[in-house]
Amino acid sequence: MTERYLVGKIVNTHGIRGEVKVVPVTDFPEQRFAKGSKLVIEAKPPLPVTVVNARPQKQMYLLTFAGFDDINAIEKYKGCELTVDEADQAELAPGEYYYHDLVGLTVIDQAGQTLGQVSEILSPGANDVWVIPRSGKSDILLPFLKSVVLDIDLAQKVAHVEVPEGLIDDAD
Repeated sequence: MTERYLVGKIVNTHGIRGEVKVVPVTDFPEQRFAKGSKLVIEAKPPLPVTVVNARPQKQMYLLTFAGFDDINAIEKYKGCELTVDEADQAELAPGEYYYHDLVGLTVIDQAGQTLGQVSEILSPGANDVWVIPRSGKSDILLPFLKSVVLDIDLAQKVAHVEVPEGLIDDAD
């Protein structure tokens, strides 16, 4: 079975001509939601769709899919996630990564100590933040910056980092 990756969520309809409001969950919304893009509406059963029209609106995108010409045809998919097949992923430039490649990496600090594994990635603003849970202690929130993340080896599933002074509070 082909893997699919989340790229957005249908949060509402827009107008009566089959347009939907989508919250993007991708760093490449212009590419993912471009005219002609192939997506899958994660319903039961999953429904492959083709984007006919897309336009940004505030922090969302307004999308129209082929074959969905009115609100009645698309309304039942409100709340569904939009995914992309693994085969439809674009090649990334060196130093760029998909979230699913980073989640699960073992993080090792400059002293050679294992800090834990990346459990999720937050996007609060200027840079992403890796969440590294620790047993009995507070999570490490590691900024994804070139000065902090020194090396990523996807083949070995390891990231070498230089932890900024004061970032890890072991007092708790």
